[in-house]
Amino acid sequence: MNLLTQPVGLWHYLVVGAVLFVCGVVCMAVKRNAVGVLMGVELVLNGANLNFVAFGSRFLRADNHQAIGLDGQMIALFVIVLAAAEAAVALAIALNYYNTHATIDVDQADELKG
Repeated sequence: MNLLTQPVGLWHYLVVGAVLFVCGVVCMAVKRNAVGVLMGVELVLNGANLNFVAFGSRFLRADNHQAIGLDGQMIALFVIVLAAAEAAVALAIALNYYNTHATIDVDQADELKG
């Protein structure tokens, strides 16, 4: 089955979602500063969102293929809201850490106390 010669279907979305997910995991593992790790988390969440929307549109149809089910889109919307809140809190922590230590290197962030 050659994905490049067929019309765009579920497998194409799953492949793009998997590539985004893997790029995000690699970014989280390789990057040393907090902003790079946050970008990796966002890539992971976007890969998962693409899979939610693809599966929601393919398998969760409303009534006998007449209307597209919105379950995948609703889950993706909640994930986007969660990602925005996570990014705001994480950036606030990173800025606060930068103001006190003049670096945002995650290897040196073991001095945080709660």
